[in-house]
Amino acid sequence: MTSSKMAYREGKKAWLILADGTVFNGFSLGAMGTTIGEVVFTTGMTGYQETLTDPSYFGQIVTQTFPLIGNYGVNTVDPESSRIWLRGYIIREWCYEPSNFRSQSTLGEYLSNNDIVGIYDIDTRALTKKIREHGVMNGAITTKWPDDMDELLEKINAFTIKDAVKSVSWDAPHYFPSKDPKYNVVLFDFGFKRNIARSLNNRGCNVTVVPYDSTLADIKKYEPDGIMLSNGPGDPAENTEVIANIKEIYEKSDIPILGICLGHQLMALATGGRTAKLKYGHRGANQPVVDKKIDRVFVTTQNHGYYVVNDSVPEEVGKISHYNANDGSCEGVEYNRPYTFTVQFHPEAAAGPQDTQYLFDRFIDNIEAHKNEK
Repeated sequence: MTSSKMAYREGKKAWLILADGTVFNGFSLGAMGTTIGEVVFTTGMTGYQETLTDPSYFGQIVTQTFPLIGNYGVNTVDPESSRIWLRGYIIREWCYEPSNFRSQSTLGEYLSNNDIVGIYDIDTRALTKKIREHGVMNGAITTKWPDDMDELLEKINAFTIKDAVKSVSWDAPHYFPSKDPKYNVVLFDFGFKRNIARSLNNRGCNVTVVPYDSTLADIKKYEPDGIMLSNGPGDPAENTEVIANIKEIYEKSDIPILGICLGHQLMALATGGRTAKLKYGHRGANQPVVDKKIDRVFVTTQNHGYYVVNDSVPEEVGKISHYNANDGSCEGVEYNRPYTFTVQFHPEAAAGPQDTQYLFDRFIDNIEAHKNEK
């Protein structure tokens, strides 16, 4: 065993300190230092590299509930964005010698190279139970025991996630062409995952990714056949400018729209609905969702801490189309505006089940039907 692997195996001490003063002892994984964020958990068994690079985790310290992470390494193909967005990473046991033909480096090296502070060898089951019982809370991972615990706890409790969408969105348009182009789709970047663009490309859509604050006038120059509102991080109600822009698009255009995750929440807010924070959120690749129209349960990938309050969308605007089989919360809205629907979960998954890819097909059917009306 090399000295570097031995160092990771033996580990340097690290601590997870929660806002209520609870301390978990563990070992350092990744960069050295101290990081503060909102501590959440995700239940996915695989897809840790996609989790690390999902912009929806901006401002958060993510706990993997699956006990062994890193066994297939990391590569340059699987990232869902250009960088790691989360503020810290928590796992039970990490595999320092991955075995997979696609592996190019270890998880520890990946975190170090991206300056992400992580911790392993803590009781993630106990941590998850605490979050489930008390709700998400702020915390810090540190590789140096604090000289002044009261001062650190004050910083932890004062932490808030601000300007999340603005922080993760590209500031200029980007173009993703299809090999078999039939349609033009504008994808709003609230923190989009690359597999959304790939899923559209595979269905004959040239995709233009536009900044989060684009207006109806901005996107008209691309002559879109359809509009997608992407996933993203933070409190949806914070994005007042974006909500106003979406309202204008909704009311003053007839372009088919599909919203995913944060896009689903922003559309609801733009049309008179309300959002609220979940106790501990829905994060993972095993969330059951009922499609009311076909009365079928789908297993979905999700990553959100807020939801559209059930029945808050006015009846004259739309109705709930999907709901969560665990807690009954709203997972989709069918709007009375023609060719407009949104879902809280991720039909593009990455990683996760592909069961709900049919929603992209439905979006394409809406685009085609709209074009035939002209």
